[in-house]
Amino acid sequence: MGNMAADNAASKRINSLLDAGSFVEIGGAVTARTTDFNMQEKETPADGVITGYGVIDGNLVYVYSQDATVLNGAIGEMHAKKISNIYDMAMKMGAPVIGLVDCAGFRLQEATDALEAFGKLYQKQSMASGVIPQITAIFGTCGGGLSIVPALTDFTFMETKNGKLFTNTPNAIPGNDISKCDTSSAKFQSETTGLVDGIGSEEEILADIRSLVCMLPSNNEEDSSYEECNDDLNRVCADLANAKEDTAIALTMISDDNIFCEVKKAYAKDMVAGFIKLNGMTVGAVANRSKVYNEEAEVEAEFDGSLSADGAEKAAEFVQFCDAFNIPVLTLTNVSGFTASEYDEKRIAKSAAKLTYAFADATVPKVNVVIGKAFGSAYVTMNSKAVGADMVYAWPEAEIGMMDANQAAKIMYADADAATIREKAAEYKNLQSSPLSAAKRGYVDTIIEAADTRKYVIGAFEMLFTKREDRPVEVRQSEEKIKRITLCACRNALLYRLRK
Repeated sequence: MGNMAADNAASKRINSLLDAGSFVEIGGAVTARTTDFNMQEKETPADGVITGYGVIDGNLVYVYSQDATVLNGAIGEMHAKKISNIYDMAMKMGAPVIGLVDCAGFRLQEATDALEAFGKLYQKQSMASGVIPQITAIFGTCGGGLSIVPALTDFTFMETKNGKLFTNTPNAIPGNDISKCDTSSAKFQSETTGLVDGIGSEEEILADIRSLVCMLPSNNEEDSSYEECNDDLNRVCADLANAKEDTAIALTMISDDNIFCEVKKAYAKDMVAGFIKLNGMTVGAVANRSKVYNEEAEVEAEFDGSLSADGAEKAAEFVQFCDAFNIPVLTLTNVSGFTASEYDEKRIAKSAAKLTYAFADATVPKVNVVIGKAFGSAYVTMNSKAVGADMVYAWPEAEIGMMDANQAAKIMYADADAATIREKAAEYKNLQSSPLSAAKRGYVDTIIEAADTRKYVIGAFEMLFTKREDRPVEVRQSEEKIKRITLCACRNALLYRLRK
């Protein structure tokens, strides 16, 4: 008998998350195995974690929910083994795993047994990466070694009031205490570290997870996630050009029924990432952003249009997820260069390289729409034709080139007067920075009106539906591995003969 019959938070969360009556518990009779330190005298129903499977909008998922009423949710050997078992089943069936975390840490009474079993869970998560979607929701404490669990998953949500996520507690950090900076809070983990994708109340988080699961394929062998589309495929988005600055709004406008599932919403806001639907097909979207508007159309944040280190890494991780799960990628590009700051200079080259690699390595259909500025290497990094975009569109007012035309003119004609600079800037813009100029060179496939963007990107992804593209790196790696094995065998044979 498990804990599902009990009126506790762990079971309520499962029932709220899954379709009504769909949950089937697995391992409900499991209890703690150790008898050290009077553990035989303690009741550990289900060993503090409810595990099983159910459906979300008809989609099979595996779930574990930690029960804080059992030893404060502390992890023991059997507790960890139950979660690992859920992973084994999910991998075989090709279904997502959702973890509902509320845990006080490891049980001191079980020490190395708990550590060994939990280490196996790390391994299961690593093996599942890129094979099945992994989602974590934090409702209570998630500290120490347990903080690695959400870091290994694809998406993490956190309850605003009671959720605590940390490796070291705020008070354990030299020079800090929780009154100065609560490094364990949902706000810090979502805005500063970028580990958390979404925050809110318990009800909001569970609803967000349901929406996300319906967006995602169940595993890496599905081509994508589809549903019937009732929206007009040729719908004109008349005001789309006005959303150029806040591309979260732009992506919402072009999506089927204006649905946009944004990830890491509070982190690196100069970069937008999330899922939209185009003709019923899930598409991953990445877009530069220069302004953030609230529901009252007020500017909440403003950026200079450059590519930041945090934004590049945020986008890179998202593109890699999409590629692993065969989700096509759409990019809205409006970037003036790389962010110039001491913080960014420490990381921007490496972060931009990660994003460049993510786009270049991705074999899924890739479409780019240049909606504003597209300058320098930052543009090349943002899913340009050069790094593998299958189709590139540009709005008529877009600028594509090395840099702003005025800046280029000032560099090339440093000693010229203002009138000459203006003349040469206009000439440079026409010859080198216009979308027509890029189109003549084959870097842009079609110049489109902003209002027609939805129609064109849907058409592009339909054309690219059967795209198949392999990367030779795996072959090269295999060949290199064979060479190393052969050389090692030859060396060992030689040493054996010499010893003889």
